[in-house]
Amino acid sequence: MDDFRRRPVNKVRQPTPAPQPPQPTPQQGQLGGTQEQQLFPQTQTLESTETSSSVQSPSPVQSDAPVKKRRISKAKLALIIIGPLLSLAGAAFAATWFWYTAQLAPVDEANTDKVVVSIESGSTPSTIADTLKESGVIRDQTAFLWYTRFEGVQNNLQAGAYRLSPSESTREIVNHLVSGKVDMFNVTLYPGATLVDATDTADDKKLDVTSALKRAGYTQEEIAAGLAADYSDYANTLFQDRPATADLEGYIFGETYRMPSDATVEDILRASFDQFWSVIEENDLVAKFEAQGLNLYQGITMASIIQRESGGDDKEEIAQVFYTRYRGGQQLGSDVTYQYIADKLGENRDINFDSPYNTRRYAGLPPGPISAPGENALIATGTPANTDYVFFLSGDDDVTYFARTLEEHEANIRNHCQQKCQII
Repeated sequence: MDDFRRRPVNKVRQPTPAPQPPQPTPQQGQLGGTQEQQLFPQTQTLESTETSSSVQSPSPVQSDAPVKKRRISKAKLALIIIGPLLSLAGAAFAATWFWYTAQLAPVDEANTDKVVVSIESGSTPSTIADTLKESGVIRDQTAFLWYTRFEGVQNNLQAGAYRLSPSESTREIVNHLVSGKVDMFNVTLYPGATLVDATDTADDKKLDVTSALKRAGYTQEEIAAGLAADYSDYANTLFQDRPATADLEGYIFGETYRMPSDATVEDILRASFDQFWSVIEENDLVAKFEAQGLNLYQGITMASIIQRESGGDDKEEIAQVFYTRYRGGQQLGSDVTYQYIADKLGENRDINFDSPYNTRRYAGLPPGPISAPGENALIATGTPANTDYVFFLSGDDDVTYFARTLEEHEANIRNHCQQKCQII
């Protein structure tokens, strides 16, 4: 009993709560409320939309705090924007420079033919560029204008006539125009040439007047205009006795002429007529032809045949053969006469070709010259050799063989002309 009484009376005590970690003061964006609410969130009554929004179940905690934005420096922004633009500009500049330098190159390095380009006084740089482009000697007008501007010579281009080539670069052409030096050029016309060569000979091998003028830079239209020009002022000199219907065949004297760049085809032909007449006067050929029974026109016609038949120093002897036949009423028997007319008409060469030009079929002289005679052929026509030959031929060895009788002539054919004499 004593022990019972001595025991202290145990008082009912409230259980001491377990120590709790310190609770943070509710902050914006954290769970708030009382201790009870925190311990028993499932019993919490949704009283307002504000409370419900703060106790949504397990989802990422939302924060209403302002988000700090990363700021890009102005220098970086400028680099981002300007960098690509600079790259594009660089590519565009490179492409433009490549195009520009390409346009300064020659139009055609292999084409060395000269073109006469006339720059009129007062022409603007743009007009000059258009003229050069139309003439086919520059690639592009804009590149030409840029180049003259870059070089500071845009206003120094000189008027005048120039002989330019597609093989020249824009730099060379500009230097030419800045110098203002009017060009001189040589044009060569050939003895024995016809006005036109209609055969299948390569163009660069043709010696006819038209081909020679084309190589000198003249167009077909310019050549045609020159051949059709009025040359009536030569009626009492070179063209005396020439029929009004005759063309200029045989009258364009073979020589090399030095002409200014602005020379027209008519200028060149007039230079050849003057040279022709000077040769006639110097050698007194009008009187000498008359002594042989020929007027000037007939003498030129005879000389044109001798020119085509002769291969060297045999012109006087050939002239003597033709005179003997002519005076005897025989056919001249010259192969080059029917060949000339057949070629001119685009027909096959035929020894029986029916034309008054065929001196194998018709006696006397042909209607007119068949080529341009050279000085030696003209002199030989005025002063033939004093021989009695009646026949001649050009052998396979290109030597001329003469004969007094038909028998001798046939022997020459057998012995010296097995190839050539078979060609019609």
